[in-house]
Amino acid sequence: MGSFLAGAAAARAGDEMSGPALLLAGYAVGGSATEASALLAGITVSAAVGGPLLGALLDRSPRPGRLLARALALYGTGLVLILLSLGRLPLELTVLIAVFTGLLGPALSGGWTAQLPRVVPRERMPRANALDAMTFSLASLVGPALAGVLAHLLGAPAAVVASAALIACALPAAWTLPRGCGRDQDRDRDQDRDGYRDRGKTQPTAPLTADLAAGFRAITRTRPLARATLASVISCVGLGMLITCTPLLGERAFGSAAEGTLLLTCTAVSALAANAVLARRPRTIAPDTIIWGSTLLLAAALVLSATGHPVLVVVAALAAGVGEGPQLAALLAIRHRESPERLRSQVFTTGASLKITGFALGAAVAGPLATHSLPTALLTAAGVQLVAGLSFHAF
Repeated sequence: MGSFLAGAAAARAGDEMSGPALLLAGYAVGGSATEASALLAGITVSAAVGGPLLGALLDRSPRPGRLLARALALYGTGLVLILLSLGRLPLELTVLIAVFTGLLGPALSGGWTAQLPRVVPRERMPRANALDAMTFSLASLVGPALAGVLAHLLGAPAAVVASAALIACALPAAWTLPRGCGRDQDRDRDQDRDGYRDRGKTQPTAPLTADLAAGFRAITRTRPLARATLASVISCVGLGMLITCTPLLGERAFGSAAEGTLLLTCTAVSALAANAVLARRPRTIAPDTIIWGSTLLLAAALVLSATGHPVLVVVAALAAGVGEGPQLAALLAIRHRESPERLRSQVFTTGASLKITGFALGAAVAGPLATHSLPTALLTAAGVQLVAGLSFHAF
């Protein structure tokens, strides 16, 4: 478990570090905010396609840890290739490299978490799940800060290299994860048990498209899983709006856009603290209750932040973390509880892809709204959180 958590923390810190590092490197080399944002969009948008495919491959593999390690190695290599191509290749080719790299992004989130039941026994899963969720909060706290410090001291390219190095540090932990039985081997075992397998013939392998369809059916037809996924994706739209608004919020409340990053630090710290409490008492509140309850807390935090009062804005940032951190832990717990064993990786990576897409949509919508009126954007995000809570009960 220690190796699992250390690897997860390193990989996710590198991932959280890569976004700001690429933005800084793109701006430093290209001198254009457009080029920098194109890199970030490229490495983010393809996760929606890569997540389900990567999850299906992990489910089919008898050694998912080794496949996960290869995906991490390719992701880190992709970051270095993006850096090397900046200023040397046309922007379109650099963005294309970012798109292909982004296909592997869900390996660092859902792909890793899906392997948790192989590491700990069932009775220890609630606490282990909360600890795993803490690695996300820790990464969101450390990654961007480390990127900023390295970019300031050594330059933006050094921050990109460091993010790839952190991901590489996770390779041994991934490579040594326990074996899985693999979907095809699992089916063969069932056939042996039932006595109808013809040992003289090779059993046909189900096509990958059938596995992908089965994974989507598992998400949409399992009610607890479907409503938790829907609520979390809609909530992620609101979080994307909040994070997009933080520079303007920092400028309005504290007189400096840079102060907005400190608000994100407050949110990450409170999320980490909330999950630490949850790890000590993992069965205090049911995960399903946490999912919809967190959306109400996030909505209240967004309403507070719309006031623009400095004290209330800080309180709002702390409250947002208390909502965001346990929501993630609860979502992971529901996925572990409801996912069919042979589809677990796909459920996790597909869910991660959907959340990334929701976050990107929220960020895209919030930009024009915040430019027109910051309170309107924040109150709209609060409304999105309420919709997320309602969707959980309406499904």
